[in-house]
Amino acid sequence: MSKLTSLDVLLVQEIKDLYSAETQLVKALPKMAKAAANPKLKEGFTKHLEETKGHVARLEEVAELLGASPKGKVCKAMKGLVEEGGETIEEDGDPTIKDLALITAAQKVEHYEISGYGSARALAEALGHDEVVALLQATLDEEGTTDKALTSIAEKLIPQASAAAAK
Repeated sequence: MSKLTSLDVLLVQEIKDLYSAETQLVKALPKMAKAAANPKLKEGFTKHLEETKGHVARLEEVAELLGASPKGKVCKAMKGLVEEGGETIEEDGDPTIKDLALITAAQKVEHYEISGYGSARALAEALGHDEVVALLQATLDEEGTTDKALTSIAEKLIPQASAAAAK
C-alpha cells in the first residue's frame, strides 16, 4: 500500500479498489442470476454482468490515463458484500422472499459502488482529469440505473411475498 501523499495517489488507490470490486462482481453475478427465481431479476443480474465487464474495461482505461495499473489491491468491503450475497444464495425458503433477499444484497453492492465512483469522480474533477471524470460518470450513471431497476423489481415482489405469507 502506498502512502497517501497527494490527491493523485488517493485517486489511483480508489481506482484500484473499484477495479478489485468490479472483478469480484464479475464472478458473483452469474451465481446471483442462477439463484434468482423471478425472470426479470435473472435478466437484471445477467444484464448487469455485461455492464460490469464494461466497468472493468473503463477502469483499465482510467488507470492507463493516470499512468497506473488498476491491479494490486483487494477490495475487502466488496469481498464481505459478496460473501453476504453467497449466504443469501445458499438460503432455503419462499422463492419470492429469497429474490427480495438477493435484491437487498445486490443493492448493498450498488450503494457501495455508487459511493466509490462518486468519490473517485470528485477527486478526478478536482485534479482536472476531464476524460477520467467522463468515464467514471458513465459507470456511476449505470450503477444508479441498476439500483433503480432493482427497487422497481422489489416493489413488484413485496406484495406477492405478502400475499403468499398471508395464505
